[in-house]
Amino acid sequence: MPLNLSDVSEALALDPKQFIGIPIALVGAIFLSLGAQFQSRGVNKVQASSAKDASRGLNGGQLMALLARPSWVFGTVMLGLAIVFQLTSLAFSPLIVVQPLGAVALVMTAFLNAFVSKVHLGRRAVLSIVLCVGGVFLFVFLAAFTARDQTINNDQLLVILIILAVVIVVFSALFGFLRARFKAIGYIIAAGVLYGFVATLAKVVIKRLQQGDFEWLTLTGLVGLLVAAALGAYFVQTAYSSGPPDLVIAGLTVVDPLVAVAIGILVLGEASTAPLWALFGYVISGAIAIVGVFGLARYHPQMAR
Repeated sequence: MPLNLSDVSEALALDPKQFIGIPIALVGAIFLSLGAQFQSRGVNKVQASSAKDASRGLNGGQLMALLARPSWVFGTVMLGLAIVFQLTSLAFSPLIVVQPLGAVALVMTAFLNAFVSKVHLGRRAVLSIVLCVGGVFLFVFLAAFTARDQTINNDQLLVILIILAVVIVVFSALFGFLRARFKAIGYIIAAGVLYGFVATLAKVVIKRLQQGDFEWLTLTGLVGLLVAAALGAYFVQTAYSSGPPDLVIAGLTVVDPLVAVAIGILVLGEASTAPLWALFGYVISGAIAIVGVFGLARYHPQMAR
């Protein structure tokens, strides 16, 4: 019996045109990797020329000094391009499909940083990278065939904004009182959570514009996006001063998607039509990726400094 392509198309949760977001997100991941490497170099140069250790938070002078570092500026441009490609991918595909694809940046950053820093990634570090990327790609594979874009209403956006406000207050308090105890992984988790909200709000704003729902609440969502992006960027720059760029990218490409995916599933309902086995697959693949991040934090050769 000949294969009926229309039947195959109907079996997929995504409309075929929505798969366009996947290659666009992959290109964005390449720019993310390059941006991370160059920004990390700029932060380390500023820290080396400064009398103050930046691992407890960059001060105003160090932030201004970054603007004079060509490597940091170039890295920022690369990250800007990564954001453009990410936003474009979100216009085509559900959040839980394209957001995890940033894991491609981890592979590039890990080996690029090893080459630049002349360090050898041990077997355990490489295994950790494989777990990160493997877990994320398993998640994306499942989501690509079970997720569905949904209309976003005011209540959903309001819930996201309330959660974000609580998160910002908590992280600001922790940083204010416990900055002396913060390690690279702490900054990375904080930045990853905030960037997860940035990606989510970007998706929400884009979707509501497509729906023709641009009013005060959508504008508030845009403001929340900018605040979360600014605070997340500060944590990322500080993380570069206390850890290698591939560890930073590992955290961001796992924590960021996990937060965005959780909101996409629980608040936006992008997995409302997914079968039960797919939901179990989401949990298992996410857990694999998390194990990889903490393994890389433990076994990366540059974390032994």
